[in-house]
Amino acid sequence: MGSLIKVTPNVVRATGMQDAKARDTVYVGKAGLIGEIVRIEGDEADIQIYESGEGLMLGEPVEAAGGPLSMELGPGLLGGIFDGLGRPLERFGERVEKGKHISALSDKEWLFTPLMKKGDAASQGDVLGTVKEGEFEIKIMVPPGISGKIKEMKKGKLKGKDACAIIVTEKGEKSIPLVMRWPVHTPLPYAIAKQPMTPLLTGQRVVDVLFPLAKGGKVVLPGGFGEGKTVLGHSLAEGCDADIIVYVGCGERGNEMADLLEKFTGTQIMSKMVLIANTSNMPVAAREASVYTGATIAEFYRNMGYDTLLVADSTSRWAEALREISGSLGEMPGEKGFPAYLASRIARFYERAGRVQASGSPMREGSVTIIGMVSPQGGDFSEPVTQASMQYAKALWALDSSLAYRRHFPAVSWTASYSRYVDSVEGWWRENINGNWFFVRQRALMVLGKEEELRRMIQIVGKGALSDREKLLLEVANMIRESYLQQNAYDPVDAVCSPRKSFMMLNTIFLFYDQAEDALAHDVPLQKIISLPVKSRIEQSKRIPGKEPTEQMVKIMALVAASFDKLVDEAHRGGGE
Repeated sequence: MGSLIKVTPNVVRATGMQDAKARDTVYVGKAGLIGEIVRIEGDEADIQIYESGEGLMLGEPVEAAGGPLSMELGPGLLGGIFDGLGRPLERFGERVEKGKHISALSDKEWLFTPLMKKGDAASQGDVLGTVKEGEFEIKIMVPPGISGKIKEMKKGKLKGKDACAIIVTEKGEKSIPLVMRWPVHTPLPYAIAKQPMTPLLTGQRVVDVLFPLAKGGKVVLPGGFGEGKTVLGHSLAEGCDADIIVYVGCGERGNEMADLLEKFTGTQIMSKMVLIANTSNMPVAAREASVYTGATIAEFYRNMGYDTLLVADSTSRWAEALREISGSLGEMPGEKGFPAYLASRIARFYERAGRVQASGSPMREGSVTIIGMVSPQGGDFSEPVTQASMQYAKALWALDSSLAYRRHFPAVSWTASYSRYVDSVEGWWRENINGNWFFVRQRALMVLGKEEELRRMIQIVGKGALSDREKLLLEVANMIRESYLQQNAYDPVDAVCSPRKSFMMLNTIFLFYDQAEDALAHDVPLQKIISLPVKSRIEQSKRIPGKEPTEQMVKIMALVAASFDKLVDEAHRGGGE
């Protein structure tokens, strides 16, 4: 038991803490505010408090909680909304009471089906049995660090804290409940790290086709205010093919999480989602806890064999919290006042992404994919948080203010963005969609890049100086930008696009381009080419309903070929006359 000797808004100092350890959780003051030890010097400890410290006084008690900040993991998480400390917000009412310690999971009974039996050898990660939660099979696994022989195996209805098995270890008998606790700062262990090879399909054409992300990968999504970052984040959560989605609202405005809840409550998406809300009106220090809590939950489902998506919106607010805590500790600041260890903290977070083979049997492979949103002030990508994130992420989806101002959404820049997962996922596209995906993708980027060069030239010499082929390229680039890359997040048809439809749409644009170039070579006037009715059919293909409108797209491609055959034939007959 210690006592307070210094009180500041976010960090307090206590004496009598000689038996404490860094990262231990403590209860501060008479109210029992949750805090975490961040620095120890002798018998004095600096504690960042995860709740408002208003009203704390010198001499108030500080009590050790008996371990690091941990999260309850088990059935009952899906569809829930928690604060940054893992407390269920729906059980608080209108306001979160200070010092209230509530378990993340309720006392609901679950039907446990054992997969192992008495006398079996059990070790870390082995699946003891399963619990059905909605459409998901929640695997109850032997916790890390435990191995031995099963003395007793239960079945039937159990509460989360009830033991489903008793294992005899070298240190004695160990009861295994349905729910386990795990420290959020420590990654959950696994057996083997795997190379990400399968794309995380998001339903966003600019992402899936041009800048793909692999399951188990990590991407940074920076964007200034009003550039559509939050709406894109919601669209990614809605349209992605991840099994489980963990969405962390870290320091963002409360209405954004409210919008997310309003949009997804009662839908099938909510049944596979876990929300962590630590919004801007919640304690600043808890922002760091929120991202690690989200990562721990994602790893829990990964070890079951599920593909999990972790969206952190936004890591900039977490970094601002680190800056504030660092200032309260009197540490030497780094660039723009951020702590010198900012990059290492960001690296530690992104390192929790990956595709793995889980420990134990049966064999399971799962992944954690991280999308880290960044909110650079003024859209300045040179600031420390964006730069550190880009250093550790392998893909960048950079939002462009000029696109956003033109109402082009998603405003992902095709000149500033990149992905290092292209080679990894090419095999999947070749085997499942089309062998020409890589070539078509490269060609689209080439056309868009050439368009930028031509537009700079037009500013100097005027459009009249361009050849017909260059003017045709501008038309095709415009089709790619306006008819393909632009996507309406609020349109029930266009909000989510399947990978097959995405590829066929782009491939049809290039079929038009190839046929148009051939027509130009046969002296067909450019104006006749761009006036063809089939061009508008291509531009409206995004409005074709259905996830896999292959038949309709094939008809459009046939119509393209027929239209140009007729156009070239008319040109020949006109020339003969």
